[in-house]
Amino acid sequence: MESSTAALDAQATPETLDPAAALPAGTRNPAENKRAGTRTETQAKNPTETLVELDRRSGARPFVTPQTMHFAEPLALQNGSQLAAYDLMVETYGELNAARTNAVLVCHALNASHHVAGAYENDPSNVGWWDNMVGPGKPLDTDRFFVIGVNNLGSCFGSTGPMSIDPATGAPYGASFPVITVEDWVNAQARVADAFGIERFAAVMGGSLGGMQALAWSLMYPERLGHCVVVASTPKLSAQNIAFNEVARSAILSDPDFHGGDYYAYNVKPRRGLRVARMIGHITYLSDDDMATKFGRALQRDALAAGGDDYQFSFDVEFEVESYLRYQGDKFANYFDANTYLLITRALDYFDPAKAYGGDLTAALAHTRAQYLVVSFSTDWRFAPARSRELVKALLDHKRTVTYAEIDAPHGHDAFLLDDARYHDLVRAYYERIAKEIGA
Repeated sequence: MESSTAALDAQATPETLDPAAALPAGTRNPAENKRAGTRTETQAKNPTETLVELDRRSGARPFVTPQTMHFAEPLALQNGSQLAAYDLMVETYGELNAARTNAVLVCHALNASHHVAGAYENDPSNVGWWDNMVGPGKPLDTDRFFVIGVNNLGSCFGSTGPMSIDPATGAPYGASFPVITVEDWVNAQARVADAFGIERFAAVMGGSLGGMQALAWSLMYPERLGHCVVVASTPKLSAQNIAFNEVARSAILSDPDFHGGDYYAYNVKPRRGLRVARMIGHITYLSDDDMATKFGRALQRDALAAGGDDYQFSFDVEFEVESYLRYQGDKFANYFDANTYLLITRALDYFDPAKAYGGDLTAALAHTRAQYLVVSFSTDWRFAPARSRELVKALLDHKRTVTYAEIDAPHGHDAFLLDDARYHDLVRAYYERIAKEIGA
């Protein structure tokens, strides 16, 4: 679903790129430009030394610069409407090789963005949400692969979404922004690939909602990816998952400051609803064991200071788990947009490739061509391992090449974002195999 560990409180000032006019430096001819994707160069003793090499020498993270890609051609949407000219925020890492065969698309989850890895020079504390996975020498090694992160349509981190100005009205889209699906995101991402001149990705990868996008890529563009990496994900939401999303949306919709989705005009934000929505979601990202280990029934420090180890007999925060959820809710309400939350959770609900095949997932996967890595985590009850096994079985019914791992980890759904040597070693080994295939 989303990252409960990566805060995206600030975004760097982007560069603007019209894909019809030019490609980012480092994508035309790597021999002519040693800049690593959109990585910012710094002073080096050797003028040919890239920031990646500086990074290794200094131990610091590479600095990255996001950029805006503008698309003038309307995008047809699954709901029958279309989105006129739109922008997508993009970050890249590593160098695209001359044959353009080493590109990997990383798709983000609910509250993440294009900022997959690295840090911003003007905000070094703003580290990418999957920085432990993507970078020089990391499991997805940007010394060998050219990695692209795209902020999806409808998001609130720079791509066209409800907060953007509708050129037809001169006001924010607000509630009029069209309902978006996973398939719409994939079609938009395909245009990004076209702009970079990438005919085929070495891999498309994502965790949670990002894994749904990776799976959709293998269904919608089977000839345009070699490998599909699906982590902590599912081929469709269960009724329970849809129910959690509905409760979260109801919290937002019932906030008096929501104003039917047009709260921007009132200079307010439905913070109370967002706060509760985040708290609900956050509970589902952690396992019962993890919560017990982190919090148990421990009382919050302020409550202890006020009255020893006894209860206060009030409805204020008393337990540490309450304090934690309120903190996460407050933080989320400060940086995320309510309309975006509604759109993305509905996109989650709608994703169901088997629907067009009478619920038969095996039939839905008949035209896939990619090889697959599918990873699940034993304590992930939001997207349980059974859902990954369902996907694996359907793929094996077509004799697809599938690597599947169910990792015994205590952290619940959020395990896909955390450091686990077995998990990272598995992903590293899989990308080593891809690198050999493409000669990277």
